[in-house]
Amino acid sequence: MPEKFALAAWPTPMEPAPRLAEAIGLRAGDLWIKRDDLTGLGGGGNKVRKLEWLVADALRQGADTLVTTGGPQSNHARLTAAAAARVGLQAVLVMPGPEDPPAIAGNLLLDALLGARVVAAEGASAPAELAEAAQKTCASLRERGARPYLVPFGGSSPLGARGYLEAGTEILAQQHGVRHVVTALGSGATMAGLVAALGSERVLGVDVGALPDPARTAAAIVGELTGDEQPAEALRVRSDQIGEAYAVLHQPVLDAITTVAAAEGVILDPVYTGRAAAGLIAAVRDGDIRPGERTVLLHTGGLPGLFGHAEAALRAGRILRTER
Repeated sequence: MPEKFALAAWPTPMEPAPRLAEAIGLRAGDLWIKRDDLTGLGGGGNKVRKLEWLVADALRQGADTLVTTGGPQSNHARLTAAAAARVGLQAVLVMPGPEDPPAIAGNLLLDALLGARVVAAEGASAPAELAEAAQKTCASLRERGARPYLVPFGGSSPLGARGYLEAGTEILAQQHGVRHVVTALGSGATMAGLVAALGSERVLGVDVGALPDPARTAAAIVGELTGDEQPAEALRVRSDQIGEAYAVLHQPVLDAITTVAAAEGVILDPVYTGRAAAGLIAAVRDGDIRPGERTVLLHTGGLPGLFGHAEAALRAGRILRTER
């Protein structure tokens, strides 16, 4: 069996963003958007690259069920469900909250359409608590004769990160003189793979608040990929776009989402890509990214989550009703 199971067609597009560049203080030819939201499977997104490696490993091990964790609007959970459907496996998603959520929208709606089963881990919210609940779910499945494969939170493991090692090589082929690649930093493997391919000086991770110390997690994965120890302090990480909490919409993020949409017709989500864009704008403002430096904003997907984020819908509605 091959090392990975093909779930999408590569490379994803690299699109110029001249109007956005000028709107945020760069030159028209400085900024490009790497469209990893256009990976096709299950609504698209960056997790597809990781899942190609993880699904192949699950099939090698004879699994019949993919088990993973995430919040109710988890893009990773949605794409794990889609990958399971593509290869003929069952999907079990371990999530915080009640058995019957008050509203089925956004990613939860797609989870249902994809045939996933949601297991409510009431009282669990932190990644470590959800991981423990997932282990218990796997044990329960084994007792019933199933063969579960536990996909790590966010698909973030050295194996999953190989998908973004490949993506870094892809970016270099599309943008030979790239100076900065800006990405959301959540569970760590996306940034880790990019750093392994491009070097820590070229990758700027914008912390979204998913983990208490994502730089250390990412650095550990980089070390596994390259064989060389990577100090967390060597990574370029911004933590100024978290706001109150991971799932709470931060005003600069809403501003970034509306700026990108109005300038380029590209839609971002309020948790990951919106924070990455807000971090990019802040980096230009404080001189970390300068005019004349070729920059790539990695669009990691997440559009379905926008439709399940009640606060984003409410605040966007206020913008719509405001005279311009």
